[in-house]
Amino acid sequence: MTYTITQAAQRCGLTAHTLRFYDKEGLLPYVDRTPRGIRSFKESDFEWLQVINCLKDTGMPIKKIKEFIDFCMQGDETLPQRLEIIRNHKKDVEVQMAQLKEHMETIDYKLRYYETAVAEVTEDM
Repeated sequence: MTYTITQAAQRCGLTAHTLRFYDKEGLLPYVDRTPRGIRSFKESDFEWLQVINCLKDTGMPIKKIKEFIDFCMQGDETLPQRLEIIRNHKKDVEVQMAQLKEHMETIDYKLRYYETAVAEVTEDM
């Protein structure tokens, strides 16, 4: 089964505009086109889109994602480079998660503070 860009966008929770942008940036070299030039997505394309979304949503720049995709398209000889990209990105995500944990602690503190202030109808506690 194949999907139009609109169907593919709906299925993966993106917009058709985003998929066109990804294509323009070279992130979708595996997507087929009909003889009229219309993008035609297949089941295996959704696995790629999931990886692209994961990398993007966790802060990897589009240029770095393109580098990763380019390595993937080159075959097994680029496995070490792909490993290094993912290993470095994991480190970046771990730093983000630690920062978010600290921010959550601040938010939890402020939440408790304001819940108490509302219950007491004052900040003078």
